[in-house]
Amino acid sequence: MTAIIDPAVERYFDEIRGRRDDILQEMETLAEEKNFPIVGPDVGRLLFALARFGGARRVLELGSGYGYSAYWFAKALPDGAEVHCIDSRADHRDQAENYFKRAGMSARLRFHVGEALAVARKIAGPFDIVFNDIDKEHYPESIELAASLLRDGGLFVTDNALWHGKVTEPDPDAPTQGVLEFNRRLASDPRFESVVLPLRDGVSVAVKIGTKVRRE
Repeated sequence: MTAIIDPAVERYFDEIRGRRDDILQEMETLAEEKNFPIVGPDVGRLLFALARFGGARRVLELGSGYGYSAYWFAKALPDGAEVHCIDSRADHRDQAENYFKRAGMSARLRFHVGEALAVARKIAGPFDIVFNDIDKEHYPESIELAASLLRDGGLFVTDNALWHGKVTEPDPDAPTQGVLEFNRRLASDPRFESVVLPLRDGVSVAVKIGTKVRRE
């Protein structure tokens, strides 16, 4: 398994990283105790920045866990905006609702329980941001869904685009194959302009440019 960022650089990030609010730190502690994957504070700040810079008002998450990334999005949104979360576990919904209530952000949360892609197909767009963090084998399927739900100029953001460095290794397993196929398809899709940022485990950021925009 290949390190994405030099460990010394990671330690430096830890040293300069600002304090998160108490609820975020509680969520991070829970993730560490349960060995539960979350995007972490650096990617969280990226999500916050993308949402705030783009003036997002509607965000859709595919694979939300107990709401860590959604919490970062919600902090960036104005009053009247909403984050739609999808996760297969009702206990994750309950945890997220508790965190958001304590933070005074309950009005921004819409939590759906079920299989992410199936549930998302029943939610009306358009969205300003679609955030993708589902099972890696299903990553390629998320592209068409995002294209159908995003407004032109909206962002399609995907976690684990470098998948612990496994995208560079021979004989990829099924999850790695899913990530590889996703990256290949998205890079060649004329509806998106995309880049993979080597932050944490790799974050893919793609803007929907629509089918009428000529690519250079």
